[in-house]
Amino acid sequence: MTSSLYCCGCRADVSARLVDGREVYPHRSDLADLPFWKCDACGNFVGCHHKSAERTRPLGCIPTPDLKRARREIHRLLDSIWTEGWMSRREVYSAISDDIGHEYHTGDLRSLDEARKVWLIVNDLAQQCSSAEDTRSRSRSQRT
Repeated sequence: MTSSLYCCGCRADVSARLVDGREVYPHRSDLADLPFWKCDACGNFVGCHHKSAERTRPLGCIPTPDLKRARREIHRLLDSIWTEGWMSRREVYSAISDDIGHEYHTGDLRSLDEARKVWLIVNDLAQQCSSAEDTRSRSRSQRT
């Protein structure tokens, strides 16, 4: 099975091939049965929403290894904001979307430049949340 997907390595829409984890992660038996879309021209690949009803729907465009690392770093920071309870997940994504001028999804990032811009937005948001939490904590401790 093939599907047209944007490949960041090729910088073009490509005919990506649906493969399983045995092909892209041969050393990871825990991923063997998971679906991935692979660009045969450059070898880059993207995972799928395998826990959903659309098991083979790609998580986004096909990233380069560097872009994949940048996306993970963005998610690490972004997820900390809502898991710490500073904002809801919806509020975080809405704030990013408002800042970049369109609906945000990490899997849609196509370049390291885009990733850097989003990382700066998310980092500023995390710092604002952390600073607000520090202010509330100092205020509470001064009252006691």
